[in-house]
Amino acid sequence: MSEPSAPGVRGAIFGDPRDITPFRNGHVRTSVGGLAEGLSGAIWGILKGKAAGRIDVAGDAPRLKRLAGKTAKSVYDAVFTSTEPDRLITLARTYPGWAGLCYVIAGLLVYKHTGYLRASELLQRGLSIRIDDAASQFSSSYLRRVVTRVEVAERIDVPVLFSEESVYLALSHCFRETGQTAEALDILASLPPSLPSALARCTAASALERHADVVAWTEGLRNTDDLSAALLLIRAQSLRVLGEREAAQAALVEVLRRKKTSLALRNDALTDRALSMLEVRRRTPNPRPLVSKRVPRGKPEGTEPDAVDGIRKDIEVRRMWNKDFGEPGD
Repeated sequence: MSEPSAPGVRGAIFGDPRDITPFRNGHVRTSVGGLAEGLSGAIWGILKGKAAGRIDVAGDAPRLKRLAGKTAKSVYDAVFTSTEPDRLITLARTYPGWAGLCYVIAGLLVYKHTGYLRASELLQRGLSIRIDDAASQFSSSYLRRVVTRVEVAERIDVPVLFSEESVYLALSHCFRETGQTAEALDILASLPPSLPSALARCTAASALERHADVVAWTEGLRNTDDLSAALLLIRAQSLRVLGEREAAQAALVEVLRRKKTSLALRNDALTDRALSMLEVRRRTPNPRPLVSKRVPRGKPEGTEPDAVDGIRKDIEVRRMWNKDFGEPGD
């Protein structure tokens, strides 16, 4: 098995030992499924009286306490009743002790609207500013239900409750979208092991051609859900690049083993397996048939059937040529 390309790289990074994580079930995004989800989400928002574009919340937004201060009320309204991140940015400038929290929430809101460059700037600014105790208390009381749907790999979305993981994974995706792949990988180094973070890290590492790291980080992975199946596909691609075709085939077989694996992922596995087999066939040298057009001197006729057939064919071709194009009398 290949060794990690950099010293000090850990082993498998997909096993999350926590009983409760901020992640919800991820899913594979397809063009038809995304259209249906967007339409159903808009209809659900209308029925619930929610404006499209607001930050997502698991269930209903928490109620604001009666004795909440003026700052808490302003931030609460900007988070749960507004679709514009500029309100949060204004509050960040007005209340310095809340600036870090306001910039982070504004960055997540811009990320929801796919403004990746601006979102990365806001998230980085928010992470660089320490918040005071009142802002920290507000975060733990009201933001635990805030959900960010993060793309951790191509076509793979994972809803993440407000936490370190949601912010860092969103920032990593922003970096990938803006061409800062190395930064996208580095920002995830401090996160605890989990399948979503492993998917994001392996996606960035594969783009950086750090295939040995991908193999080391996914050692022993089994197909237990669609996230692990997507990670196995990345592992198989890295193994194939490293020349370990048998191990790559084993990873693809593991993707196909679980019958409830997403059809899109199963199709990808079948395609990769076919391409791998085709590549092996192309690399296999084909034996050339021995065809000689002359009978070596000193050898009796009949000892080389291919040579005799070649001579007969040559004589016949010459006879036809002379008949049609040769000089008269030839």
